[in-house]
Amino acid sequence: MMKRLPGLLIGLLMLPLPLMAGLDEGFDAALAADGRAQEERDRDADRRPREVLEFVGIGEGMTVLEIIAGGGWYTEVLAAAVGPTGKVIAQNGEYGRRRYAEAMAARAERLGNVELVYSEGAQLSLPSGADAAFTALNLHDVANNSEQAATGMLRAIHAALKPGGVLGIVDHAGKEGADNAALHRMEPAVAHRLMTEAGFIVGLFP
Repeated sequence: MMKRLPGLLIGLLMLPLPLMAGLDEGFDAALAADGRAQEERDRDADRRPREVLEFVGIGEGMTVLEIIAGGGWYTEVLAAAVGPTGKVIAQNGEYGRRRYAEAMAARAERLGNVELVYSEGAQLSLPSGADAAFTALNLHDVANNSEQAATGMLRAIHAALKPGGVLGIVDHAGKEGADNAALHRMEPAVAHRLMTEAGFIVGLFP
């Protein structure tokens, strides 16, 4: 049985379509490297990182903002995609600092192309001029707590991207009328609206 990914959203600045970048063999080699935990490698079959990042258009040499990086599963994947000539700026808030700071520092040192940033909420501070931004399984939590906070976060991402930049969002798709907050989901239409309010041109792929 084919497993479906969570819903994908693409937010674009002045581009009609995702870049659909191809990833070379170095990407697969990096994900298979001994330094990467086997537990993380085991999740690749379900999460299909190559398909996700090629769809979003993230590739070699890019600077990518990872929003709410958590423990860093996607940090590792993004670092493999951008390669040694690119950079991943992995952002976490105070919760992420308390829970993951030590492990993320070790990951960043091992990978060599990851910079850690800690900021959140109204103080979300991101370096400008990034080619792309990415967040996975996070927007629903922010939006279910406060749509205003979610829009503020998306506006900060918008401001940090270059003209022509792309924002990729992976999240669990909720249904109209369901208790999506309790289910840790959000309706794709709500995510679409919030991204549009933040200034993105949105492609919706549930």
